[in-house]
Amino acid sequence: MTQIQLSDAQAVILSAACAREDAMVFPVTASLKGGAVGNVCKSLLKRGLIEEVAATDLNTVWRHDAEQGPITLRATPLAYSTLGIADDPEEQPDSQPPSEPAEPAPEPSRRRSGTKQEALIEMLRAEGGATIDEIVTALHWRPHTVRGVMSGALKKRLGLEVTSEKDGDRRVYRIV
Repeated sequence: MTQIQLSDAQAVILSAACAREDAMVFPVTASLKGGAVGNVCKSLLKRGLIEEVAATDLNTVWRHDAEQGPITLRATPLAYSTLGIADDPEEQPDSQPPSEPAEPAPEPSRRRSGTKQEALIEMLRAEGGATIDEIVTALHWRPHTVRGVMSGALKKRLGLEVTSEKDGDRRVYRIV
């Protein structure tokens, strides 16, 4: 299988979509200027990494179609495999809502388990939080890598709120 190369903007938008329960691309949390979001989405559509589906929330509309109405974008199973996420979302019918309410099926996990990022999140969610030195020791990362992952992957990509506070003579980081 050919490995799909993604630009930074494509990876950020796709990662955010795959991290969401509904796998929707919008709202885009990446800070892209001008028509960059549209260009990135068009490229992802061409590659089959995202697909058009009927929009149920008017705040997430990608475009309007004369026949189908408002349309938004959703990540495809190919997106999950491209990003290396082991568990693909269940195949959903072609964007048509069910005619009657059904029992909600349990959502599959979209994140890989056993990763260092997951271990970092657990450490930061622990009651006492964690210091940079504790994280460096546990994960065998350099301090600048820990700070980069907290600001990039956790805050920007996953949207987690990481706080920092002084506890005596040490700085403790926590996820709220």
